[in-house]
Amino acid sequence: MNPTPIIDQLYFARRRRAMSRYEYHAEELQLSVLRYLIKAAANTEWGRNHGYKDLRQYSDFTTHVGINTYEELKGYILRMRKGESNVLWRGKVNWFAKSSGTTNDKSKFIPVSREGLKNIHYLGGTDCVAAYLGNNPKSRLFAGKSLILGGSHAPNLNTPNSLVGDLSAILIENVPSLVNLTRIPPKEIALLSDFEEKRERIARFAFDKNVTNISGVPSWMLSVLKHMLDITGRDRIDQLWPNLEVFFHGGVAFTPYREQYKNIITLPGMHYMETYNASEGFFGVQTDLTDPAMMLMIDYGVFYEFIPMSEFGTENPKTIPLWQVKTGVNYAVVISTSCGLWRYVIGDTIRFTHTNPYKFVITGRTKHFINAFGEELIVDNAEHGLEQACIATGAQVREYTAAPVFMGSNAQCRHQWVIEFAKRPASVADFATILDRSLQAINSDYEAKRYKDITLQPLQIVEAREGLFDEWLKCKGKLGGQHKIPRLSNSREYIDELLMMNRQ
Repeated sequence: MNPTPIIDQLYFARRRRAMSRYEYHAEELQLSVLRYLIKAAANTEWGRNHGYKDLRQYSDFTTHVGINTYEELKGYILRMRKGESNVLWRGKVNWFAKSSGTTNDKSKFIPVSREGLKNIHYLGGTDCVAAYLGNNPKSRLFAGKSLILGGSHAPNLNTPNSLVGDLSAILIENVPSLVNLTRIPPKEIALLSDFEEKRERIARFAFDKNVTNISGVPSWMLSVLKHMLDITGRDRIDQLWPNLEVFFHGGVAFTPYREQYKNIITLPGMHYMETYNASEGFFGVQTDLTDPAMMLMIDYGVFYEFIPMSEFGTENPKTIPLWQVKTGVNYAVVISTSCGLWRYVIGDTIRFTHTNPYKFVITGRTKHFINAFGEELIVDNAEHGLEQACIATGAQVREYTAAPVFMGSNAQCRHQWVIEFAKRPASVADFATILDRSLQAINSDYEAKRYKDITLQPLQIVEAREGLFDEWLKCKGKLGGQHKIPRLSNSREYIDELLMMNRQ
C-alpha cells in the first residue's frame, strides 16, 4: 500500500494552496510578518529599547532599528544563553544553533526559539515535501523511510535544559513524533558527535532499509553513501535502495557533486531538490526541478530586506524590502526573525531571477569572494566555471578553494586554486585553461584584469591529495555536521594551511 496520496491531501495540499498566494500578495504577506514580529517582541528588552510599541509601518522600523551583524547582537545572545528571558525574543530560548564564526569568534550561536522551530524551520521542511509531491503525484515517498543526516549537540554553558549544536541536530532532537515513524537513523546514531563513527553506524544501519528519500548536506551525504557502498561491496546506491526517488539537499552548492551522485545513483526517476536552509532560518525551496532558482518563502517568521552589493560595506548602505528588488542584481540578505535576529546581515548573497513569485539563486557569501585586484569573483562564478571545465574534460571536482597570489606592487598576480578531484582530468593544465576562459566569459571584471595578462596571470591549480579537505576540517574539529569548505577568500589564511598539509 502507498499512503502518500492520503498523507499529501491531509497535510501538504493546504500548504500548496497557501504558497499560491506568493505570486500576487508578496508585499501584503511580508508586511503581515513584520507586524507579527514587532508585536511579539514589543515587551522584550530589545523591543522596549527600540520603541516597538510605537512602530506603525516599515519606514518606522528602518528608522528605529539599524543594520546588525553578529557582533552587535552577541552580547544579547550570550545573556540568552545564560538563561535570561525576554531579551531579543519573548520568553526563554533554550536552543542555540552553532554556526561558523566571525573575525573575532570561532563560532556564532544563533538563537532558535520555539516559534522559530515551528514557523520557520519545520514549516520549511513541510513545504519541501509539499512542493515535491505537487510536482510528483505518483510519488511513493511515504511508502518507505527517510534518511536524514544531521550533526550533534551538547550542553549550553551551565544553563539547565539548554543545548547548543548544529541546527540539524536541534531539528532532529525536537522533530514531531509522526516524523519519527519514517525517519532513520535513530537519535542515538543521528546525534553522534564523531562523524566517522556516525558514518559507519549509519551505513550499517540503513543499507538494508527501504529508503525512498534522503536529506542533508551534499558533501557529507556523499561520504555516507560511498562508505555504504564500500562496506556492502555494491557499485550503486540503487542496488541497495531501489525505491529511492529524491534527495533534499542544501547547505552548499550542488554543482560540484552532481556528477558524483549520478555515478552512484542511476535510477531514471531520481530527483534532486535544492533548499536554502541555514542556522538563521529556512528561506527557499526549489519548486520547479527544471529551474535551478528557488522560491523565497515569504509567509514564515522571517521579514526580508536586501542591500545591493554595490553599496554593501559603505557607511550608510541602501536597504530595500522584497517588493522593491530587481532581477539580475546581486544582493546581501538581511533578515528579522521570530528567533530574535533583527535586521541581521546573514552573510549570503543572492540574485533574483523572477518576481511574482520571487525566485532567486544563491550567488555566494559577503565574505567569500576574491576582489584583490578589482576582479570581483564570486562563488556563483566559480561554480559555473568549474561546471564548464568538468563538462569539457570529463573531470569531477570533490572539493575546492581559491585565493589570490600577491606578488608585489610591480609584479603580476594570479588566482591559486586547490582542487581535490573525484575524477581527475586527463590534463590539469587543460582544465585550468578552460576554467580561466569560462570565468572570463562569466565575469567581465575578471576578464578585464586578465586582459593580455597585464594584471592577472592565468590561474594556477594545485591538485590536492585525496582526503585533504576532510583532514583539514577534522584538525579544526569541523568534520561532518553543517561545516563547509570556504570556497573563495580574499586572504590566504585557508589556502596556505591546506597547501602545507598537502605537502605532508
